[in-house]
Amino acid sequence: MFRTNKTISLTKKIKMNESERIQKQKELIEQIGIQSERDGYQPAAARILGLLMVMDKEEYTFEEIVEEMQMSKSSVSTALKNLELRGVIEYVTYTGDRKRYFRFISRDIHAIISETEVKLKKSREIIQQVIRLKKDPGSRNAVFLKHISVGMDFFVHKLDDLKKEYKRGHFEYDSETRLWVELFQDEEKPK
Repeated sequence: MFRTNKTISLTKKIKMNESERIQKQKELIEQIGIQSERDGYQPAAARILGLLMVMDKEEYTFEEIVEEMQMSKSSVSTALKNLELRGVIEYVTYTGDRKRYFRFISRDIHAIISETEVKLKKSREIIQQVIRLKKDPGSRNAVFLKHISVGMDFFVHKLDDLKKEYKRGHFEYDSETRLWVELFQDEEKPK
């Protein structure tokens, strides 16, 4: 079974001053934006998603996003609606403050994996339908799609095992509460 080493850090600490670090964060926002565009996000939504993921400030008002991203209000409004519909951001409000604070949604890893599994199964079914409708099952495209379908089958069947293995390595069962509790390997448990 794969075990993570307790001493391995998920982030490599690089010595740099504050302005260099912020510049690196902005470059990373652009990289996330480019990748997210490839995944079907609108350009403005892709950059806003990057902003909410990368920057140290984790909640931004509408006006702060407009100012930080140097985008029009209509572009930001459309992008935020798009990101909310996709389920990747949310907003919170605070008593006595009429503003909405937008933030990246932190979700359970199992929910993310299950969502990916559903998408993978749907894509696999469509590919299998394409293969069934091909006149020549030996054509270049049909053969390629068969290989893709076999690979997808492999990953779908392995996902349950991988989820169980991940749970064993990162969670322990609490018999009193009858819940799985995340293990905090390098950090103090919250009080």
